[in-house]
Amino acid sequence: MVSAGLILLVAGLRQSGAGELKVSREALDRTLKQQLFSGPDGRYYVKGNAKSACSVYAEDPKLSFIEDRIVVEVKTHARLGKSVGGACLGLSLVLPSEVSLAPDGEGETIGFRDARLDHVSDHQELNFILTPFLSHQIPTALKVNAADLLRKALENSTASSGYKVTLDRLKIHSVQIEGDALVLDVDGDLNVK
Repeated sequence: MVSAGLILLVAGLRQSGAGELKVSREALDRTLKQQLFSGPDGRYYVKGNAKSACSVYAEDPKLSFIEDRIVVEVKTHARLGKSVGGACLGLSLVLPSEVSLAPDGEGETIGFRDARLDHVSDHQELNFILTPFLSHQIPTALKVNAADLLRKALENSTASSGYKVTLDRLKIHSVQIEGDALVLDVDGDLNVK
């Protein structure tokens, strides 16, 4: 069933070429998990991999919006030290960490820039040691092709509504956080057959 919002979006884009596209926090959270946390056991390896004796990985991401930033809280597991005989001799830590990113848009792509590590632990000594290391391990550029996601969502429009809805063009002008959604100011061309 085609929602009233989709019909209004289609009508608005066809008449003026401009519109607003909202991406919920939940949709962005699912995309983050699919793109970064799709490794073994839903982990994102910052250093090493599942078979490494010494590694750093994040798991259990929780995404929220705070002011103009996307905040991702994760549980960070670190086995830091020297790999000897298949074991990591050193320090093992489990810490709640917080990373934030600023949303950005260009062309068909929603991007995330200015990634920073906002919180590592409540212990100043550990922060002094871990913050410089982990700061250099954060992905600096994450991108999601919004047009591809929208095209994929529209693929089954004929079966669900009887109308074939296709996205021919999408250009993102700006991205900002409003409430519990990313709001994209876009130009685009949608066709309904």
